[in-house]
Amino acid sequence: MTAELLNGREIAKDYRAGLQSEVEKLKSQGIVPNLTVVIVGNDGASLSYVRSKNKAAEKIGMESSIVHLDEDTSEEEVLATVEKLNNDDKVNGILVQVPLPDQVDENKVLEAIAPHKDVDGFSPINIGRLYTGQRTFVPCTPLGVMELLKHTGSLEGKTVAVVGRSHIVGQPVAKLLTDQNATVTLMHSRTQNMVEQLKNFDVVVSAVGKPGLITGADLKEGAIVIDVGNTVVDEKLVGDVDFESAKEVASYITPVPGGVGPLTITMVLNNTLLAAKWHNEDK
Repeated sequence: MTAELLNGREIAKDYRAGLQSEVEKLKSQGIVPNLTVVIVGNDGASLSYVRSKNKAAEKIGMESSIVHLDEDTSEEEVLATVEKLNNDDKVNGILVQVPLPDQVDENKVLEAIAPHKDVDGFSPINIGRLYTGQRTFVPCTPLGVMELLKHTGSLEGKTVAVVGRSHIVGQPVAKLLTDQNATVTLMHSRTQNMVEQLKNFDVVVSAVGKPGLITGADLKEGAIVIDVGNTVVDEKLVGDVDFESAKEVASYITPVPGGVGPLTITMVLNNTLLAAKWHNEDK
């Protein structure tokens, strides 16, 4: 068996075409979705990622802008910038690129974003709404994972191992999978015999950031493998899963790069579109 590749770039392309159509409908009503990204400092990878979000938004007809603050900007200044954007009626979605410099409390800044503009879905209010089944912004990477899994068939009744318990990926993914009637086990660094247990699962979602953590020998025959890991090794981006061995065992598998990443950016656009729609509906 050789796994079918879940090509995130192609899936994202199709999804964005649908978003573009929705943006055009809103614009015909005089509503132009706006995404504004705040970045503090000059980290090359962060700048590149922010620019890619900016270009992706503009490509589907949204307005997008970048607020670039100096590395030594104080926490008070960052919070003031967020508050200004909160009060700007033209701005639908606000993202603050992390990590932030040491002098700025990341949690404090993310909590300062108005929940109705928090298109990353990181606000404690939005996280609470997710877990209580209310209308909210779902974090973008988990939303991307679920979009990829849609292309593999129904998840109902499947056993799923989610490796990694972060509040940004692992825990929200587990919640979304449970909502699809999958049976989910959340694994982490303290899980005993973690790798040995993976052969019991129909689906494996790994979001740890540890290259080579999972190999083909660890997987159940025909498993679906979603690799969220992204670590730079020898100037190359690699995932948690040894792709070459895993693809010979899995039924579906994501590459790194080109798997989850393009869907994460796509879901930023999705949430910005929702923010614009909801703002218009709630007026």
